[in-house]
Parts: sequence; C-alpha cells; structure tokens
Amino acid sequence: MKRKWLINLRKDKNLTQQQVATLSFIDRGFYAQIEKGIRDPSIPVARKVAEVLSFNPAAFFSSQLDGLFRVALADSPIIVAHFDLNLKYTWSFNSHLDFNNDTIMGKTDIEVTNNEGTLQLMNLKKEVLEKQEPIRKTITFPVSDGPLIYDVFGAPLVENGSLTGGTTVSTDVTHILTGKKALDKDTMV
Repeated sequence: MKRKWLINLRKDKNLTQQQVATLSFIDRGFYAQIEKGIRDPSIPVARKVAEVLSFNPAAFFSSQLDGLFRVALADSPIIVAHFDLNLKYTWSFNSHLDFNNDTIMGKTDIEVTNNEGTLQLMNLKKEVLEKQEPIRKTITFPVSDGPLIYDVFGAPLVENGSLTGGTTVSTDVTHILTGKKALDKDTMV
C-alpha cells in the first residue's frame, strides 16, 4: 500500500526522492520502494528517513503497532498523537472518523481544520513545549456528529536530553459532562 503520507511529507519539504535517499544514506530505488509500500525500512533506516522529514519513525510501523493498540484500546474513545516542535503531527492513532491518520501527518491542527477547539489544542501544545511539563485541559471540538468534549493530556517528548516535541492523549468525556448516553462503537471517536 502506497505511503501517501510519506510522499506528502517529502513534497511539503520540497525534496526529491533522490535528496531524501542521499540524506538518509540509502539508495534512491530503495527509498522509492519504501514510498510505494513495496518494502519496509529497517529501524535504523526508518529513523534516518524520519529525521530527514521530521516525523516519528513509528509511523512506518503503524500497521504493526495498530494491532497492539487496537487490542488495548478496542472501542475506546481515546486518541493518541505525537507532534514536533512546529506542532505538526508526527504520529497519530485512533483519530475521530472525520479525520484520517495518514492525511494529518506533517500538518498542524489548524491546517487540518480551523476552529475554536483546534486553536485551544494548539495553545495547549505550545504551552507543553514552552513549560516542558505535562498539561491537562478540557476542550470542545465541533465534529460531524456534534460537539465533542475531550479531556486532553499533553506532555513533552524528550530524546537524549533534548526536547523533540510532545504527545497528547485525548479522551472523549462528552457523555460524562453532559449526561448524554455514551456513544456506541459505530459512532465512537
């Protein structure tokens, strides 16, 4: 399956396949096969390509990781995401049905959809990076199935002593705060 998210990240940085391959110390043909989904990179190659294009290397292995998360988070109203220092998504799991994990990669929240909820989420992320400490807030998002209220927990991501971005875990608490019936699994976030 073609990795459209990877192609979009490369194009957003105005890089050719050859440039990404050279900066990642791999052959262009191999990189092209990675983009096409014909081959999977090794962990060291995934790290190098991810470093060049500024995303979390776990994105290459999402299908394998998704299985683990799906077992643990089956039918849960929980969204997990990572973002870089520019507040762009580097990895996401279990997005609301209005959004596709692959199409939000490399974008900020307001590039995905611009509303009061996404502005509050971006402010939470900025605060996490500035203070370099966990922050928790309740944020309402307007989505296709009505406004949803999330308990959002954000925390910094630090690698080898350096701040690399942050992570958020968002739990739909609409039914708790409004007294509405909990969403069934077909309409769940």
